[in-house]
Amino acid sequence: MTARSSVDFFDAQFQQQVRDGDYRLNPFEEAALPHLHGRVLDYGCGMGNLTVEATRRGCRVVALDASPTAIAHLLRRATSEGLAIEARQADLRRHAVAGDFDAVVAIGLLMFFDCPTAQRVLAELQAHVRPGGTAIVNVLVEGTTFLDMFAAEGYCLFDRTELERRFAGWEIVLSELRDFPAPGGRVKSFATVIAHKPAVQSNRR
Repeated sequence: MTARSSVDFFDAQFQQQVRDGDYRLNPFEEAALPHLHGRVLDYGCGMGNLTVEATRRGCRVVALDASPTAIAHLLRRATSEGLAIEARQADLRRHAVAGDFDAVVAIGLLMFFDCPTAQRVLAELQAHVRPGGTAIVNVLVEGTTFLDMFAAEGYCLFDRTELERRFAGWEIVLSELRDFPAPGGRVKSFATVIAHKPAVQSNRR
């Protein structure tokens, strides 16, 4: 599948979730929520469940996703609940992040980019975390039936320690690997890092 095909695939998945009324946080979103504060970037927000919960708790969220279904659904929820959410459809492979954020989230996204793109996007997201702010990043590191449908050059499996290494110099709050059963006797393994960006050092002598 092409990059466009992966967007179409997940757009269809989101349409089914809308029909089912399935707005539950996944385990990674549940882990991220307590660490969100201030101005938040939800990069690859999907259905926007995390965005909605964070906004309910007082965060100011910019939510981006390539899926038109996901963004339209999120905007409808924001309107119905009176939530001030900035949600836009964007090509996240090429999107230029504007401004800095107290927290940046990218859950279940980067593995659907080719590796050079995934690494570049991760570096850009890190650059837009304010000093003292928080990054929450989650990637697939092993095994999934999803990837059978995509061309190998169109996705990126980080190795099991790469994500943590890319936060060298940050304060790592959480670094974990979690396994989930997958069809065909497989295991899906995800790496998650929650890290604080170093605060700017004082210039006082």
